[in-house]
Amino acid sequence: MGRSRDLADGSYIADGSIVQADLSYGVTGTGPAFRAYASTLTSVPNNTWTKIIFDLEVFDTNNCFDTSNYRFIPNVAGYYQFNARVGMGATGTGFAAIKIYKNGSQHLIGDEPLNIATYGAYPSVHGLGVANGTTDYFEVYVYQNSGSTQNCGSAQSGFPFDGFLAKAV
Repeated sequence: MGRSRDLADGSYIADGSIVQADLSYGVTGTGPAFRAYASTLTSVPNNTWTKIIFDLEVFDTNNCFDTSNYRFIPNVAGYYQFNARVGMGATGTGFAAIKIYKNGSQHLIGDEPLNIATYGAYPSVHGLGVANGTTDYFEVYVYQNSGSTQNCGSAQSGFPFDGFLAKAV
């Protein structure tokens, strides 16, 4: 077998012998990834942004998800893809919304407004966030204005909060 590709440093990789360590800077093969969900419902008061209690993990590759404070604290600087979805059993009028907060402030906006209507609401949010790898953290908040307090939750398979390192910096 011959050479397959020259690398930037002038060396080469023989055909079929590429391993993770041979790949270029910024590849995310070993970066943080997580999926968390709620074991109980979160009580969401009317007209109040409320943090969702994601207290159980399906996986957490770098031990970055804090199940006691319900937040993701990445330990690698970079760009992260986040996804979150919750279910709210509210009925009647009003709307529900969801956001991912970074360091206590709005960062990614999801479905807003999502009509609660007759069958409840299932707001979701997806997007990229950038983290410094040391102090930044990400949390999920929901809002509803049905006129009364509503229960909101997630499930292991259907409504998680998850994310992964898309590109290290």
